[in-house]
Amino acid sequence: MARDRRPQFLRRVTSREGLGDRDGPRIAAAMDELRDRGRATLHDRLHRVRTAFGLALQAGLAAGLAYLVSHRLLNNPQPVFAPISAVGTLAASVGQRFRRTVELILGVAVGVLVGDVLIYFLGTGAWQLALVVTAAILLTIFAGASVAIVIQAAATAVLIVTLSPSTQNLEFPRFVDAFVGGSIALVVTAVLLPLNPLRVINRAARPALDLLADQLDVCAGALRERNRDAAQRALFRLRENKEELAALGEAIQGAKETITISPARWHRRSELTHYAEAADPIDRAMRNSGTLIRRSVTMIEDEEAIPEPMPDAIGHLAESVRLLRHEFAVGEEPQQARERTLRAVSEAGRAYAEGVSFSGSVVIAQVRTTASDLMVASGIEQEEANRLVRGAFHANDHPSPPTR
Repeated sequence: MARDRRPQFLRRVTSREGLGDRDGPRIAAAMDELRDRGRATLHDRLHRVRTAFGLALQAGLAAGLAYLVSHRLLNNPQPVFAPISAVGTLAASVGQRFRRTVELILGVAVGVLVGDVLIYFLGTGAWQLALVVTAAILLTIFAGASVAIVIQAAATAVLIVTLSPSTQNLEFPRFVDAFVGGSIALVVTAVLLPLNPLRVINRAARPALDLLADQLDVCAGALRERNRDAAQRALFRLRENKEELAALGEAIQGAKETITISPARWHRRSELTHYAEAADPIDRAMRNSGTLIRRSVTMIEDEEAIPEPMPDAIGHLAESVRLLRHEFAVGEEPQQARERTLRAVSEAGRAYAEGVSFSGSVVIAQVRTTASDLMVASGIEQEEANRLVRGAFHANDHPSPPTR
């Protein structure tokens, strides 16, 4: 009989196969989770590429034009800072490009002033460079400048000190380059290659709304199965929403800027206003849903009664978020989202009528509050949203927990 040369731990596994592989299902589930996570990561990366594609085109066009204008029209033999200034303006947080251009120019002016004056009196060298940078930073901070101006002033001072001995008349070209680069970036943004502001917002809103809808769905399933761990994971994931909300806020600010400076996008102002007004109630819906899920965890831990309509109500909330995202994206009045939101409230009312304990009543109240947030996000006034939610909840004439 041939000797089994495999490692001992593999021989032990084989010897237990007749008794059943108890670890197999658990390991397979973990591997499935890793594969799903890998696909999700790739999907997220592709989404980020699609989101940034327009900005990349703008930056490339602005850099090329800035170099061309500075080199050919202004006869600058080394127009390094013009394309840098153009890209720096576009790389600033969207919605802040006017301010970014002004900051670049002011920072350059301060750096040139400090560098030129100190070089005139002290000359150049290592200690002079240290003194120039320190003076530029302290002067801009004293004047109350932003971080961007402080950094730009220090960087310009460094270039003035280090390049002045070998490059004549550096100060004026650098200042002009800053102005040319920033101005061309704004022209590209406003006239030559303006992004569709609603498309930008739609792409930014999708991760935030998908996150909210997905975790509400997970919570609904966790309540049906009394799966405390699943509800807790949903709570942790929903709390990690700062990146999604920040991206949505920046996209809205950038869209406002585009519509302000781009004549080709002025006709989209009314649609943008609707989106901008939805940002705050979506943020509130996120926070109120977090409270809903946290209390769902407590319900499961305390073994409270979970009426069958309660998970259905939360599931309807999740679907209303998805409908809201879709109707926003296609430019439709979000009637389906509103209808599904009120259906969620109605199911919550049925759950309350069947009887709930303390944490259950909090979950019901948060369904109502989140529903009110989503109604406001859809374009309904706050008072009208509260009235509609109240009416849907009281459809069966039963007492209700307090809401807003």
